[in-house]
Amino acid sequence: MFEPLKKRKRRIEHCDNVPKSANHNGSLDQSNSSSSIMTSGNLKHKIEAFLEPEANINQKLPKELLLRIFSYLDIVTLCRCAQVSKHWNVLALDGSNWQRVDLFDFQCVVVGRVVENLSKRCGGFLKQLSLRSCENVDDKTLRVFSQNCRNLAQLNLFKCKKITDQTLVSLGKNCQLLRHLDIYSCPLITDEGLERLSDGCPQLSHLDISWCDKISDRGIKHIATGCPKLKHLYAKGVIKITSSCLDHLAKNCTGLVVLNLQKCANISDEGVMRIAERCHDLETISLSDCNIANDNTLKELAQNCPKLKTIEVASCGNLTDEGFVALAKNCPHLERLDLEECVQVSDKTLRYLSLHCLKLTELTLSHCELITDGGIQDLGSGLCATDHLEVLELDNCPLISDVSLDHLVGCQNLIRLELYDCQLITRAGIMRLQNALPKIKIHAYFAHQPVNPSAANQYRGGRRRYCRCCAIL
Repeated sequence: MFEPLKKRKRRIEHCDNVPKSANHNGSLDQSNSSSSIMTSGNLKHKIEAFLEPEANINQKLPKELLLRIFSYLDIVTLCRCAQVSKHWNVLALDGSNWQRVDLFDFQCVVVGRVVENLSKRCGGFLKQLSLRSCENVDDKTLRVFSQNCRNLAQLNLFKCKKITDQTLVSLGKNCQLLRHLDIYSCPLITDEGLERLSDGCPQLSHLDISWCDKISDRGIKHIATGCPKLKHLYAKGVIKITSSCLDHLAKNCTGLVVLNLQKCANISDEGVMRIAERCHDLETISLSDCNIANDNTLKELAQNCPKLKTIEVASCGNLTDEGFVALAKNCPHLERLDLEECVQVSDKTLRYLSLHCLKLTELTLSHCELITDGGIQDLGSGLCATDHLEVLELDNCPLISDVSLDHLVGCQNLIRLELYDCQLITRAGIMRLQNALPKIKIHAYFAHQPVNPSAANQYRGGRRRYCRCCAIL
């Protein structure tokens, strides 16, 4: 059906022998003949170049296709391609290939000039930039950057410790499309910066201000008022904020999905209950080390936030089974629960979790000293454990024994088990569980055992290679 390749090439070669056209006087038409020769010659050259197996890829592929290929490459590979030839240099450094840039791997060498040059080359193409841990970046750099990249939607300034409120002023002035901002541990940021950011970035939906310890209720109130589309707020370690700012969040940002208030010691039950009453789409809430002292807070969350998937209330020692039973009954989508040092939690909570929370994948019960083998039996026999449970932390649970480990044999997806300072757990029990679940990693601590004198002699004159008091299996 198709002609062999050699025959087609032979036909092309015959093009040079085609008779030249004559005019009406019988003489040759020089213009037509020369045009015909050029056309056939060019065609011959192009086809032969394409058919030639060793032909340069630049001759085979159009610019548009090369650009599309380059768009899938990472930064390092793009830079290497840019050194191949002048043609590839132009294509590899085309702004369309630099819509998402992550400079974390180059954090030690990234200086202001690098970011400024990047912004000039990418311009309006750049949508996402991560300067995570690039501590040499300063306000001047980000001012130039924001002026050149006005379509920026996502910016990560994690631990960029030199930036101040001036950076947020620049972003608010130039990047009105900004939706995602991470300023985790940027200690020079204050309430004034958040105010200017909220004035110019109404589309903001994700904000991480963790460990920005100069921020107070005033800054959060400006964000709540100016950024009503906020869905993710991380404020871990922002110790100045109180329940007052939560009232503003509850009134203006009813679409909140994630709220992290870990180590915000001035947050109390009243503020969290306001959030629960209005933010019905909440999926993740972290209240570890907060001043949460009332089971009514958990009941409000259970009643109003049925989509909850992650709850962290570590070190909230006044919470009891009553609150967690309400959560288990009303939040069937729970996947991760951190109850470390909730010392009043007992087997009753585990029984209700096993009955109602069938998607549970991570459960932390460290220092829950009322938990017994009976509670682990209920948990291990529930569908959540057999189908989904992956991580279980039982550090410092003095009442559990090897019997609990036997009840976990059916947890086929369990990959990590923490058993530090569980005095009733033995090596034999751990080995049985590990034989039943080969993929599991068990972390345990065992008390010092006397060393056999004959075994001790082999170390005489040499250095012992490991500590016999610890075992990580």
